[in-house]
Amino acid sequence: MSEEPRGDGPDEASASEDAAAIQRHREEVLEHAEVTRIERYEDYLLVADEVVAGYVPEVNILDRCTLTLSEGEVVAVIGPNGAGKSTLIKTIFGLIPVREGALALRGRSIANCAAHELVSLGVGYVPQTQNVFPTLSVEENLEMGVFLRPKTFRERFDAVSALFPLLGERRRQKAGALSGGERQMLAMGRALMMDPSVLLLDEPTAGLSPIYQDDVFQRVKQINAAGVSVVMVEQNARRCLQICDRGYVLDQGRNAYTGTGAELLHDPNVIELYLGTLAKA
Repeated sequence: MSEEPRGDGPDEASASEDAAAIQRHREEVLEHAEVTRIERYEDYLLVADEVVAGYVPEVNILDRCTLTLSEGEVVAVIGPNGAGKSTLIKTIFGLIPVREGALALRGRSIANCAAHELVSLGVGYVPQTQNVFPTLSVEENLEMGVFLRPKTFRERFDAVSALFPLLGERRRQKAGALSGGERQMLAMGRALMMDPSVLLLDEPTAGLSPIYQDDVFQRVKQINAAGVSVVMVEQNARRCLQICDRGYVLDQGRNAYTGTGAELLHDPNVIELYLGTLAKA
């Protein structure tokens, strides 16, 4: 005896309606979001002002996205998948061309500067994946971090090892033999070898266990306390907002909400539309 076709149950239908309502609300937020006007770029360490950028011609991932970073800050960038968070970081670091808008470091334009130029200007970058050389030792990975200034290796190695003692202890070990959390530590350490003033982190806790995730957040605070300003793209939005000074919520390549970490963490609209039940816990 054949079964009757089964449609969506009431729970599935209700979930679908809720998702559609949230999407409509997000669209309304973007439509009425205020555009931040930046009068003086030199008032900030780093500025991305109404940036338009994308990977392929005529397809914009960032749609007049704006971000500022002041000396000593940790700034979080959160939002749903596909919002343009990683694209923003890559555009700042010169990996994706700027089509419109401006990028500035200490008031100087850095739009479409090459990555090695940005490194020499004091900008470090840690990509989400493929961020270490697995066949090289820990020490050799750190040496790669100062390829522009090889004579500073000993001084910077000591400074980075003070922040990450494990790297000094395992300097002869192949990077490929490290755990995921240890590799992330090495990737951050290599970016710090040039003694940057700005560190760009692209989802540094992705794929890590909860214990290693918490360790990464603690390391970010240590790095910041050592004098490095940080822009951090992160999917673990709730934890990231707990440690940051300010945050930006991106959606569809545009600024949806901006505020202090505490303000965003407790904003009912941000919780409903972007943080979900995790932030309510």
